[in-house]
Amino acid sequence: MSQSNQFSPENKSARRSLLLPESLPPRGLARVQAALYIGVSATKFDEMVRDGRMPRPKRIDGRVVWDRKKLDEAFEALPDGSETNPWNDVT
Repeated sequence: MSQSNQFSPENKSARRSLLLPESLPPRGLARVQAALYIGVSATKFDEMVRDGRMPRPKRIDGRVVWDRKKLDEAFEALPDGSETNPWNDVT
């Protein structure tokens, strides 16, 4: 594989494997990657960012990325299924 071809946008998986070992996940995640990381659709992720359950992204020049560590913190803060919903008692 030529050097110019191995770094082309079409060859992202090969490029990532050359730059990061499998044991080292990227720190910054694109929107769809961030949604997949926490286990929801991109639409649900957008809603969670808007309502504050997930963090806002960082801007790196023209790119928008989510900090994987901030996603972990926000995910940990989400309520567990065992917690009582205060709206259950509203009639």
